[in-house]
Amino acid sequence: MTFSSSANSFPEKNSASPEIKLRRVLKLHDLVICGIILIQPVAALPLFGHANHISRGHAVTTILLAMVAMVCTAGSYGRMACRYPSAGSAYTFVGKGLHPYLGFLAGWAMFLDYLLVPLIFAIYKSVATQHLFPNVPYIAWILFYVAGFTVLNLYGIKVTAGTNWVLLVVMSSVVFGFMAAAIHFIFTRDGAYGLFRLQPFYDERTFSFDALWSGTALAALTYGGFDGLTTLSEEVENPRRNMLLAVVLTCLITGVWSGSQVYLAQLSWPDWQVIGMASSSGSSDTASLDTAILAVARRVGG
Repeated sequence: MTFSSSANSFPEKNSASPEIKLRRVLKLHDLVICGIILIQPVAALPLFGHANHISRGHAVTTILLAMVAMVCTAGSYGRMACRYPSAGSAYTFVGKGLHPYLGFLAGWAMFLDYLLVPLIFAIYKSVATQHLFPNVPYIAWILFYVAGFTVLNLYGIKVTAGTNWVLLVVMSSVVFGFMAAAIHFIFTRDGAYGLFRLQPFYDERTFSFDALWSGTALAALTYGGFDGLTTLSEEVENPRRNMLLAVVLTCLITGVWSGSQVYLAQLSWPDWQVIGMASSSGSSDTASLDTAILAVARRVGG
């Protein structure tokens, strides 16, 4: 009786090291919350002055038009994430869909983007916080935020997801506070009818397709960052379903939410040609597109 040599040997798969994989712990709602945090609930507000000026008073329309374009883009990202559920995101999509060399270039471009954004965010947060606490050195705030972000990421995706919930609540409270103040201001000034007007969407006196398309190109920045969701493909439950839903829902929610904020801002200050921070004496308004939304907030909330 004879035995084959393979009978006394271990199968190759048992002798090899076990494959290391990320834990699939994120649900659909976790992804959507993460996407909104990546975009930021207040993303449209800093663009309000410039978008309103470029579009000649049609900032809401530009945000909604940009939403249509970004939902289509999000659908493409979602479909690719379903086909290639990998954390490589655009690197994997381009590399497998077109050519590995092009994927290499896309991966490096994406890496530079994700490298610069945290740096810019840490710098901006440090500068803003130092204005609130001028006695603390700027370098101390830099170290605080960089260390904090690093520790949060080292603790894993579950801690990051929990932190996203906290950040969402904080930023949402600010947004809802602004919206409530704007509604109260408009209702007090114009009554209930003042809350329902067509002018922020279409004003025949100033409407121009060229201005609208230019404003839409700027308003598209409101949705920047949603593609970062696809880097979580290996940590999502049922990625072939949830990734597509998450990126599309993120863009839809952002569009409706941002459009509502800008709509109320436009109703609160209909004259887009004269908008800015009130002078220190309070006697006049000076044009300042960068701080236009702060002027609106000061008007409706004091």
